[in-house]
Amino acid sequence: MTFTGTGLADATVVHFGNKSAAITANTPTSVSVVAPSGAGVVDATVSTPGGTSNPEPFYYVPPPVIVAVVPSSGPVAGGGTVTVTGRGLATTTSVAFGATEVTPTVVSDSELTVVSPAHATGSVSLVVTALGGTATASDTFDFVDAPTATGFSPLTGLPAGGTLVGITGTLLLTTTGVTFGGVPATSPCCPTPRSRPSLPPIPWARSPSRSPLRAAPPPRPGCFSI
Repeated sequence: MTFTGTGLADATVVHFGNKSAAITANTPTSVSVVAPSGAGVVDATVSTPGGTSNPEPFYYVPPPVIVAVVPSSGPVAGGGTVTVTGRGLATTTSVAFGATEVTPTVVSDSELTVVSPAHATGSVSLVVTALGGTATASDTFDFVDAPTATGFSPLTGLPAGGTLVGITGTLLLTTTGVTFGGVPATSPCCPTPRSRPSLPPIPWARSPSRSPLRAAPPPRPGCFSI
C-alpha cells in the first residue's frame, strides 16, 4: 500500500498497529510499503527524522468463505441466477465460472447473486474474489444442455387432472418441473429404471386440472411400455 502526504522524505519506519512494515519506495510525498499480517482495524503511521505522522485507520479484511451455491448447475446458454451464501462476501468484486468472470450483485456480507455465463457442457470450479482474497466452492458448477422429450404415456388424461404421465427423452435426470400447456404439473419425480438399464430416466408428473378445448385423441396401445 502507499501513504501520500507531505514531509514523508527519509521515512524510517511505518507501523500498522504495533507491527512494522517493509518500505519499498519513498519520496517527499509518498511512502510505499508491504503491509504486515493483522486483523481488524489498526492505526497506520509513518515515522521520519522529523517525527511521526497522524494515524490513519487500516482495515484487515478476512478472506471470503463459501458455504453453499444454489443451484449447483445451469444451462449452457447462461442466464441462470445463482445464489452464493457464506461469510465475508460484502467486498466481492467477481465470481469466476472456470475461466469466465462475471460481476455479482452483493446482497449482504453472507449472500450474493450472480447470473451464470454461457459455457460449454461440463463441470467448472466456482471462485469468489473479494478484497480479503479468494474462495473456491467445495463442489463444481455444472453446465448442462437442455432436455428433450421423445415420448409420453399415456397420451390422454382426465380434465380434472391427476393422471400419472411418464416422459421419456434425454437429459431428464435433473428435471425440476413439468408443464402441460403452460400449467405446472404436480409431484414430478425421476425414478431409476429397475430392470431395463438401457432406458433413460423417466420423469413422472401428475397432470393439472384443465378444461377440455377439443376432443382428446384415442389411446394408442403399444406405443409405450416399461
